[in-house]
Amino acid sequence: MQMRFLKLIDRFKSAQVHALNPPLPEETSSSSSSSSSSVDASSATAAAAGDNKLNPPLLKLIRSRPKPHNSLSLADSLLLAYGLPNAQLIEPPIEPHLRPLNFVHALADIYRRLQASSLHDKALICIEQYSVLRSLGDPKLLRRCLSNARLFASDVHSKVVLSAWLRFERGMDELPGFSTVESPGDDLICRCVSNSVCGYCQSCREGPSALVLDEIEDSNSEEESGVLFCVGNEEVRCLRSKIAALSLPFRTMLYGSFVESKREIIEFSHNGISLKGMQAVEIYSRTKRLDPFGPEIVMEMLTFANRFCCEEMKSACDAYLASQVGNLEDVTALMDYGLEETAHLLVASCLQVLLRKLPRSLYIPKVMKLLCSSEARERLAMVGHASFMLYYFLTQVALKESMVADTTLVLLERLKECATEKWQQALALHQLGCARLERKEFKEAQSCFEEAAELGHAYSIAGIARARYKQGQQYLAYKLINSVISENNKPSGWMFQERSLYGIEGDKISDANAATKLDPTLLFPYKLRAVVKAEEQQIRAAISEIDRIIGFKLATDCLELRAWFSIAAEDYASAIRDIRALLTLEPNYMAFNGNISANRLLELLSHQIEQCSQADCWMQLYERWSSVDDIGSLAVIHHMLANDPKKSLLWFRQSLLLL
Repeated sequence: MQMRFLKLIDRFKSAQVHALNPPLPEETSSSSSSSSSSVDASSATAAAAGDNKLNPPLLKLIRSRPKPHNSLSLADSLLLAYGLPNAQLIEPPIEPHLRPLNFVHALADIYRRLQASSLHDKALICIEQYSVLRSLGDPKLLRRCLSNARLFASDVHSKVVLSAWLRFERGMDELPGFSTVESPGDDLICRCVSNSVCGYCQSCREGPSALVLDEIEDSNSEEESGVLFCVGNEEVRCLRSKIAALSLPFRTMLYGSFVESKREIIEFSHNGISLKGMQAVEIYSRTKRLDPFGPEIVMEMLTFANRFCCEEMKSACDAYLASQVGNLEDVTALMDYGLEETAHLLVASCLQVLLRKLPRSLYIPKVMKLLCSSEARERLAMVGHASFMLYYFLTQVALKESMVADTTLVLLERLKECATEKWQQALALHQLGCARLERKEFKEAQSCFEEAAELGHAYSIAGIARARYKQGQQYLAYKLINSVISENNKPSGWMFQERSLYGIEGDKISDANAATKLDPTLLFPYKLRAVVKAEEQQIRAAISEIDRIIGFKLATDCLELRAWFSIAAEDYASAIRDIRALLTLEPNYMAFNGNISANRLLELLSHQIEQCSQADCWMQLYERWSSVDDIGSLAVIHHMLANDPKKSLLWFRQSLLLL
């Protein structure tokens, strides 16, 4: 181990040479054909070498090929333009998930706590289980955790969030003409009306005085007396006992010691309600119904109910308005009002629609304004709708959309503010560090990772090392990860994977091999070995390394890498196969480090092989389907759909393969 440190120290004493490919050139014009891609071999190679665009292994590979008519092949032209993949291009990201040192012990502890906890705590423990299992990448396990959490959820807010979260994880986008769920407002009312909350004033929480009760009982024995409420120049005739029954303040006013108890006409012009609103209050006081009124009148009644502590009327208005929320336009119109009036069900209904429309709702400024700021979180908390669970879901969606977006960063800050338990704080800080690392805010990222590590999250140490590495402190990064490995009796695979990024050339492959031995599911060690073999001109061996990954995980970047190596080997048929399969998974994929679209690359390569008819494609599909060649089958179906996109049978076969 000391010899490694000596080698590293000697290396950092000398001038450091970065074997990096410089920025790649722009994509060539789409009008160029395969024949026009041939260029003079000697001049192209010399120009590339003069501009330092190619590393020596690539130059050696190109020069070793036979060049008829002194021209480059399409493969050489692409390699001249985009180079071979290097270790920097395949560098693994720091995963924004909890990663315990011992998965088995961590999951066993969660299970024990889940069995011993009260029903109220079970939902949050299931979310903790979800956060631990996320790094495994098994969607079925994650959906099971969310389903259990929803089953144990005991409050309105948790049910709304978890239902939307589970829906998002299932990818339940509605098909045109079909509705996969019930009306959001009606669904919410059925589940939540009994749990609605109302912000009572102090007088509403206190019971009525004995004097008031006696006076109301006396009035009930007499003939129903009326009272006129004057609103502007108009009068609204009401039954005194019905209005008094709306709330304790009204009972006190109409039957207590106030002067209004003796009057038959009460001035009501300066109480924030219109004539139509007061007429609606009168009708509601007798019928307890809101259906004759429109949303604007009901909103006025809700404000009136809040002012005079009319608990029952407020709950009815809240439920009615909640049932009117059906789209994001309704959310922007009603959610701010619901927060202002502390309408619990209305806010919950708006939140339900907003969450069901993710990720689209992330791009609506008015909607995000209601969620992202500290003030917005405080307003949500006042109506019982700000929680770690809510912001955890929002950040998961935002991270999936873009780790560098400002919205993602702000939501992560809110997540940190909502975190109360130790694991929640560690998760929020670790994810915030990952986002800042992607934004190239390396010092801030290091600070976040350090705080998470202090809370006991060992994997955040990898984030600290990566942030230091990005700041040019490669030796310190190596030393930090090396100390983590030394301190653990049973080191994890990710530790050796991380150290392979910072070590000297001879040790990189050794650490990659150790990482694969400890955790065969880590992808980077395979990619690193493949890149090293490609640099040594062992292209077939490099492809074999990627085959080992694709044998257990179909990843778009691995398909691209294998296609890249196939192009270097001038095996255009295999490259086309992988690119077609890649486009099936991600139609807008950008290849070669984002410098050329996969569709354009497919177009260039297609000129190099003989085109198949639809009948030939059916034969190929039968052969690949029979030999359980899923990637080959996806590629053939992609080709056939390009020729006949309306063939429903092909879409059905593709869906079977993608399952």
